[in-house]
Amino acid sequence: MTPLDYQAIWNGALPFPEFVQAAAADKRELWQGMYRIARQPDELKAPLALAEARHLLVIAADWCGDASNTIPAVARWVEGQPGLELRIVDRDSTPALMDAYLTNGSRSVPIVIVLDAAFQPVGHWGPRPAELQAWVMAHKDSMEKEERYRHIRTWYARDRGFTTIRDIAALVTGAKVGA
Repeated sequence: MTPLDYQAIWNGALPFPEFVQAAAADKRELWQGMYRIARQPDELKAPLALAEARHLLVIAADWCGDASNTIPAVARWVEGQPGLELRIVDRDSTPALMDAYLTNGSRSVPIVIVLDAAFQPVGHWGPRPAELQAWVMAHKDSMEKEERYRHIRTWYARDRGFTTIRDIAALVTGAKVGA
């Protein structure tokens, strides 16, 4: 297997506004609305103390509810973080990258890959906050899909992206962040 060229993938990825305009055309209003209401957790408003730049390479799909509920909040947070930059690639346009980050054998998104200043991966997050993912896995066979998705949407509405941002901040810094 040929190693992934993360820098080339990064160079072809889109900044959040361009992704929303181009790739998320079918769900543009949802993505833009989530971005407009996104707020940062109080404990993560201050800039992170980063020794070097970090790049957040996101694998997403416009139709994915998990992506539209998390990535706009992450994009808003990154704007206030010197030394952090975010770009997004469409899941289906990067199969080799997606296949390197499967979740239980499936192409679940979003996946946020933290790259160092030399564009080498140092960790990844996704496709959901750990707490929500554990709940989904525990109920996937015992609950009807619509009821499960209703619970997921309620969880995201209450969380407002805070858990995702805390998880990614911890990954970026290599430290436990928040409660």
